[in-house]
Amino acid sequence: MANIHSQKKRILRAERERLENRRYTSTIKTYFRRLQAAVESGDDEAADTEQRELISTIDKAVKRGALHRNTGARKKSRAARVRAGAAS
Repeated sequence: MANIHSQKKRILRAERERLENRRYTSTIKTYFRRLQAAVESGDDEAADTEQRELISTIDKAVKRGALHRNTGARKKSRAARVRAGAAS
């Protein structure tokens, strides 16, 4: 454990930021599962809604720094493939 006051604060801040990043990544995974379920069930309206939410969340995560921009682009591309029904 750190002895320096500013380092103790930095440890707390790093933990808060780590949890926020995990919230983003977990939410993105959840939206991927929902999108796949909507596509498999054939519900176009729900699939469109889920894809819109997923892309919005990915963009926010990239903007906040929770995801690298190339990772965000890859995930959005994968979402488009899933939406088109071409994903394995």
